[in-house]
Amino acid sequence: MRYLYIILLNLSSLFAIGQTETPITEQQLENLADAEQAETEDDSYLQSLNYLRRNPLNLNRSDENDLKDLRLLTALQIQNFIRYRSVFGYFINVYELQAIPTWDVETIQKVLPFVTVKPVINLKEEAGKRFRGGNHSLLLRETYILEKSRGFKQKDSANATSFYPGSRDKIFLRYKYVYKNLLQYGLVGEKDAGEQFFKGNQKQGFDFYSAHLFARNIGAIKALALGDFTVNLGQGLIQWQSLAFKKSPDALNIKRQSAILRPYNSAGEINFHRGVGITLQKKRWEATLFGSLRKLDANTIIDTTANYEEFITSFLTSGYHRTVSEVADKGMQKQLAFGANLTYRANKWHLSANTIQYKFDLPVKKSARPYNQFSLSGNRWANYSVDYSYTWRNVHFFGETALDYKNHHATVNGLLVSMDARADFSLVYRNISKAYQSLNANAFTENTFPNNEKGLYAGLTLRPASAIRIDAYADIYRFPYLKFNVDAPTTGRDFLLQLYYKPNKQAEVYTRYRTETKQQNYNPDDLTMKELPFIPKQSWRTQFAMKINPKVTVRSRFELMWYDKHGPQAENGFLTYFDFIYNPPLKPLSATVRLQYFETGGYNSRIYAYENDVLYSYSIPAFYNKGWRTYLNINYSFRKNFQAWFRISQTLYKDKNLIGTGLDEITGNHRTEVKLQLLYDF
Repeated sequence: MRYLYIILLNLSSLFAIGQTETPITEQQLENLADAEQAETEDDSYLQSLNYLRRNPLNLNRSDENDLKDLRLLTALQIQNFIRYRSVFGYFINVYELQAIPTWDVETIQKVLPFVTVKPVINLKEEAGKRFRGGNHSLLLRETYILEKSRGFKQKDSANATSFYPGSRDKIFLRYKYVYKNLLQYGLVGEKDAGEQFFKGNQKQGFDFYSAHLFARNIGAIKALALGDFTVNLGQGLIQWQSLAFKKSPDALNIKRQSAILRPYNSAGEINFHRGVGITLQKKRWEATLFGSLRKLDANTIIDTTANYEEFITSFLTSGYHRTVSEVADKGMQKQLAFGANLTYRANKWHLSANTIQYKFDLPVKKSARPYNQFSLSGNRWANYSVDYSYTWRNVHFFGETALDYKNHHATVNGLLVSMDARADFSLVYRNISKAYQSLNANAFTENTFPNNEKGLYAGLTLRPASAIRIDAYADIYRFPYLKFNVDAPTTGRDFLLQLYYKPNKQAEVYTRYRTETKQQNYNPDDLTMKELPFIPKQSWRTQFAMKINPKVTVRSRFELMWYDKHGPQAENGFLTYFDFIYNPPLKPLSATVRLQYFETGGYNSRIYAYENDVLYSYSIPAFYNKGWRTYLNINYSFRKNFQAWFRISQTLYKDKNLIGTGLDEITGNHRTEVKLQLLYDF
């Protein structure tokens, strides 16, 4: 009977399952860049997805961590998958996924390019293939700004801080070997523009090097990390170093999901550990231990009033080592980190205990400002937490509760509910003490880091018809203590409504409205007591895409922004672009062209727009003032295992004669970036 059911499902879905959507949605990345006002250099997830396109994950052997790493499934969908396979045994066909509760056609469309169904091979039979049956790859990327900034012009030997001594190109080199999801090792080197290369302060070549070896499923060893790796615990209250999204139109993407240990081989120089990590598993028990010793960039000060004691005022996260002062701050803080996790998993629930400890060579002492009253300080720090989850029918509850070194508390708890085949609901409550502190943490919060926040988030997804999806969320939050540029406790609220329509495989359109209101300092008259008015910020966006034929796709976006509408700081913003995408199947050449216009009243009304880039890279610039933006991407495959990318982009401002600030200032009204990337697989 089961075989007959699978055949019927297969036949009925021939036209329902087609081309997949972009796994990491552009909007999630745009919202992340907006919230943190920076782009992440961690491309581990993009690497993983690209590898899985060519080497799909075997659903008959995948475990919970493999499914989490896809980041395309909710916790409830993963639990239902594991339960279905334990009851019915190995899958016969991928179309059997439609029989799993909460797995709708849209979900299956997203995962199909990255999964397959094959017979299970004994891991002992694969042991000898790990070092000889995988894929080697070598990637070289160079980025160059055509216009000279001030730092490359004023090479005044009398003032060594007034110029960049290195060349203007940014170089990234990566070698990597991967065998399925069982073995990975590699080496990374990176040089930023302005940094020296094999001379001066960088006689060793690249400014940043990274190496790693990562193995999975070696008997009782679930994971083994040597070199550089990331650690992800619970819901991110005490430690989360991998890419993680916050609020977005994907209203169900609220839970942090990842294996605890993950390999690291990206260009970012900050958010990872360097040392050893191991995960052991026996039946339902799982234990992880890790240790790391690193040198971090930091600002140092010598206190002449306290026996010339040297201390750290702040950690530096730019990764730049160009000028004399930047080089002087390199590696000034030695950090020892170690931690552990102990997990018990049952059929419907899990419970984990986590801890991470830090020891610093120099004490941390922030500036004596009111908002720094509860900042992390001293020669050591520690965090402890328990995280948990429970699944009952179509309801999944999860959360984490934590303490820091000084016993300040934090908790994040969430709920995912599949109310119907066409309706899903999500809820997140967080209560984080104004004094709670953690290092390398990243939870589902309004703040960039989890501290000084109480809030309640609710999300809803409706699918009234196969071609229509409605997403909405509401988030009400409060900051119990003052923050940088906010001199009192404040409140805020955030609402979003989005309608997505896909009538066929060729066309799709979405339109969304978002409104956010926060209290901020406002003191134009320089009074002793600052006002804290509510500043509203609204945006409306519509985006359309149409596949004209198998070779050509066109895409267009229109967006309006209102900042403090009708208020004393009122600004308006507008952005529109048109994309032409040429991607013929089974042809060596593909290309993307964009023409964009933007006009805003200033930085407060800035608009972010995702841009296609070379493989493993993306751009999300913030556009403000008035001007044009255009770029051209070209990808050519010389052979099956050798590809090249060329990208040129330019921003042309209508009302500027200077671009940038400080040593990055460019004289003129345009900025042009050229990027070349080569990838050789062998």
